[in-house]
Amino acid sequence: MNGTVALTPVFVRLKLTLIRNGLKGSTKRKAAFVSSLTSVLLAAALTVLLLALLRGSVHAGTVTVLLTGILALGWAVMPLMFAAGDETLDPTRLVMLPLRPRPLVRALLATSLIGIGPLFTVCVAVGSVVAVARGAAGFAAGVVAVPLVLLGCVALARAVVTANVGLLSSRRGRDLAVLSGLLIAVGAQFVSFAAQRLTEPGGLGALEPAAAVVRWLPPATAIGMVDSAGQGAYGRAAAQLAVTVAAVLGLLHLWERSLTRLMVSPDGSTVAAAAPRSGDRAADRPADGGPWALLPGGRPGAVMQRTLRYAVRDPKTKSGWISGLAVGAIVPVFNGLQGTGSIYFACFGVGMLGTLMYNQFGQDTSAFWMVAQTLSTTREAYAELRARMAALLLVALPYTVLVTAVTAWVIGDWESLPDALGLGLGLLGAMLGTGALASAYFPYSIPQEGAFKSVVPGQAGLAVSSIFGGMFASALLCAPLIALLVTLRVTDHHALLWLLLPAGTVWGAFLAWAGLRLAAPKVARSLPEILTAVSKG
Repeated sequence: MNGTVALTPVFVRLKLTLIRNGLKGSTKRKAAFVSSLTSVLLAAALTVLLLALLRGSVHAGTVTVLLTGILALGWAVMPLMFAAGDETLDPTRLVMLPLRPRPLVRALLATSLIGIGPLFTVCVAVGSVVAVARGAAGFAAGVVAVPLVLLGCVALARAVVTANVGLLSSRRGRDLAVLSGLLIAVGAQFVSFAAQRLTEPGGLGALEPAAAVVRWLPPATAIGMVDSAGQGAYGRAAAQLAVTVAAVLGLLHLWERSLTRLMVSPDGSTVAAAAPRSGDRAADRPADGGPWALLPGGRPGAVMQRTLRYAVRDPKTKSGWISGLAVGAIVPVFNGLQGTGSIYFACFGVGMLGTLMYNQFGQDTSAFWMVAQTLSTTREAYAELRARMAALLLVALPYTVLVTAVTAWVIGDWESLPDALGLGLGLLGAMLGTGALASAYFPYSIPQEGAFKSVVPGQAGLAVSSIFGGMFASALLCAPLIALLVTLRVTDHHALLWLLLPAGTVWGAFLAWAGLRLAAPKVARSLPEILTAVSKG
C-alpha cells in the first residue's frame, strides 16, 4: 500500500466496514443511526426548500453566505466537543502504521466525505447555489462551489482535530465535552435573540455588514463567488475563487504538517517523565502562592481553596459553575434587551448560583471519606460547611451585584437597584442556608463518567428533593422581603424602597447562619450515611 491509488480505496472500504459493523447486533445503534439519518435528510430537504424559496430575493446572497459561514464554524467546533462520537477522527490510531503523511491525508480526506455530516453539507451548498445563481456564469460557478464548500469544511475539521489531538485526549478535552451542552444552550439564546431581531421590518438588511465580511472568509467565499458571477462581477468572483482554493490547499497543508508531527513526535508512552527543572515555573511556584495566599489560614483557607479548585479543575463542578454564571446572566440581560424584562429577573442568576451550595458532599464523590475523617464534632462540621459557603460567596456576592447593576443599566431602571439588590441578597442567603441543610439531609452521588449524568441510578428522588425542595423553601423564606417590597410599592412609599437593601442583607445573612447551625449537627451525627450516599456509583 505504498501507492496513493491503493491506499485511498482501502481506507474507503475500511470506513464503510466500520459503519456496517457498528450497526450489527445492536438494535439501539441501528435505531439511533436510522433516526439520525432520517432527521438529517428531513432537515436537509427543508433547508434546500427554504433556500430555493429565497431565489430572486435581494437578501438571498446575505443569507446563504452567512449560513455557509455558520456551517463551517460548526465543522470546526463540533469535532472538538464530540470527538468521542467518531473514532475515525482520532489520528493517533494510525501513527504506528508505516504510511506516508501525504497519501494518508488523501485517503483520510476521501473517507471523511462519507457520512451524514458531508451529506447535509452538500445539501446546504446545493440549496445556496440554487438561491443565488443567476445565468450560465452563476450556475457554472455553482458547479465549482459545491465541492469547494465540502472540501473546505472537511479539511477544516480534520486540521483542527489533528492539531488539537493532545487536547482531545486530556482532561481539558473532557471538559469541552462536559461543557458542550452549555455552549449549545448559550448559543441558542443568541440565536433566539437574533431571530427576534430579524422578524422586525428590515431585519435581514441588518445582516448586510456581517455578510460583507463573511463572504471573504472561506469556505463562504465559494458561495460569494457564485453570487458575484451571477451579478456579472467576474473579477470579484475570480478573487473569491482564488481565496477559496488557497484556503483549502492551506488547510490540507496544515493538516499534513500536524499529522507528520504527530507521527514522528514521541509521547508519554515512549519517553519517561522528566524530572522538574529548576526553570519550571510550576515546580518553583510555592503551593500557597498566588491568589491562594489571600485566603485565610488554617482549615477555612484549606477548605475554600479545595472548593475553588474543584470549580476550576473538576469537569462536572466546572460545568455547574459556568452554567450558573452564564445562564444566570444571559436570562435577565437578554430579556432586558428584548424589552420584556424586569430588574427583578436578576434574582434568576442568584438562584442559579445558589444551587451550587446543594449537595456539597456529593461533589467530593468517593474522596469525601478523607474529609469525613476531620468531621467528628459539630464544631468541625460547622467550620467545614462555613468555609464551603464562604468560597461560594467569594464569587456569588460580586456576581449578584454585577448582574443586578447590568440589568438595571440595560432596562434603564436605576431607581429599583437598591430594592432589587436587597431581594437578591436575601434570596442568596436563603439558598445558601437551605443548601447547607440539603447537603446534610439529602446527599447523593454524582457519577464521574458520562458528561450529562448528574445523579446515579436510584438517587433521582434524593436529587429532586434536595434541589427543588430547597428552592421552594428558599422562596418561602424570602416571603417577608417580597411582602415588604409589594407593600411599599402598593402604598406608594417608593422613597422607602432603599430599606430593602439593608433588610435583605441582614435577612440573608441570618438565613445562611441558621442553615449552618441546623446542618452542622446532622452532618456530625450522620457521617456514615452521608459517606455511603455520596460514594455510590
